[in-house]
Amino acid sequence: MFETLRNAWRTAELRKKILYTLFILFIFRLGASIPVPFINKELLAAYFAQLDSAGGMLSYINVFTGGGLSNATIFAMSITPYINASIILQLLTVAIPALERMVKDGGEEGRKKIASWTRYLAVVLGLIQGFSFYMMLRNAGLLNDTSVWAAVVIVMTFTAGTALIMWLGEHITQNGVGNGISIILFAGIISRGPTLVNSLYTLVKTGGKGALTAALMVIIGLALVVFIVYMSNAERRIPIQYAKRVVGRKMYGGQSTFLPIKVNATGVMPIIFASSILSLPSTVFAFYTPQTGSIGAVVKDLFSQDNPFYIVLYAIMIIAFSYFYASIQFNPIEIANNLKKNGGFIPGFRPGKPTADFITKALAKVVFVGALFLGVVALLPLIVGAFSTSLQNVAVGGTSVIILVGVALETVKQIEAQLTMRHHKGFLE
Repeated sequence: MFETLRNAWRTAELRKKILYTLFILFIFRLGASIPVPFINKELLAAYFAQLDSAGGMLSYINVFTGGGLSNATIFAMSITPYINASIILQLLTVAIPALERMVKDGGEEGRKKIASWTRYLAVVLGLIQGFSFYMMLRNAGLLNDTSVWAAVVIVMTFTAGTALIMWLGEHITQNGVGNGISIILFAGIISRGPTLVNSLYTLVKTGGKGALTAALMVIIGLALVVFIVYMSNAERRIPIQYAKRVVGRKMYGGQSTFLPIKVNATGVMPIIFASSILSLPSTVFAFYTPQTGSIGAVVKDLFSQDNPFYIVLYAIMIIAFSYFYASIQFNPIEIANNLKKNGGFIPGFRPGKPTADFITKALAKVVFVGALFLGVVALLPLIVGAFSTSLQNVAVGGTSVIILVGVALETVKQIEAQLTMRHHKGFLE
């Protein structure tokens, strides 16, 4: 990986893209340090310190915003409204045939329309989430000014920050390296690194049980990274044989190849889907605080991260969304038809429907393994945190690790692909 980055830096065009990406990330981190007015920073810091010690969805979301939520900066909402908007549009594309036809048959124009609608919806969701965060701040007594003007300024600043992050992400995708939204999410998570190191150092200084806990966290983190890298590169290879055919005076075909199905083909999207939906109750409860013993209090407790109901529901939703997202990416019938048109077949299965049925069964098995992998990675930190309260304030979740590793691997692959197009030699040695 380091050799790839070194060779990319030596290429003038790629060096410009890397510098452009770093400049955009600098703007992102600068905006994540600019506070929103009318908010008491000292009380807010104490409020989130209490949340971090107890765990919870807001503490979980704060990791993805790079601490912007706990500091109430202009980028406090980070990229989450855009991610939620993308999820909603993808679900609607599958549910509404007209949208599906527009994406498939509309070509570039259809994709541009969907992207435009995603931006508009992200702004609307930014307004809603910004208002819910404002209500949470007001109900917790964290505001210096509770007037209407202060409310408008706070909500509009949060929304403008979301729109600016969308713009920054799109510019990284167009002119930089990697997927802009993923890179910004990566930067937000990795910016919590100093907080993690400080938490581990504090545990080590306590000695005894604290040092053992810190060592356990490091071991679990390294094991997760190795496990994620291994599973991200794992794939099921279905053998494909092409029949020989004569075209003019030349003979084509006859070679053997394979159809690769990655175990983690869906990436981290099922986790993001599930966590986004499960974050809705915390958004709703930001508007009001339910009374102790009421139905609202019971529901709020059910959706806390250390509740067994939340953990089980999280696992079920990850598996369900893994199959859903795989059904969007893979179409066994289309793959079987393409093989049949090109004279390809799977040994032991007739072309057409038998081939499609075999690919469907193989895909279902592979997706199930990938879903279990995502479930283990996402739920292991929650389970460990449920048994040890001293681990709840350490911002290392399986979701964070898999996003960091996945984005890093994908970005390096894109750099390698661009180096290959430029016939750069030696970068794979």
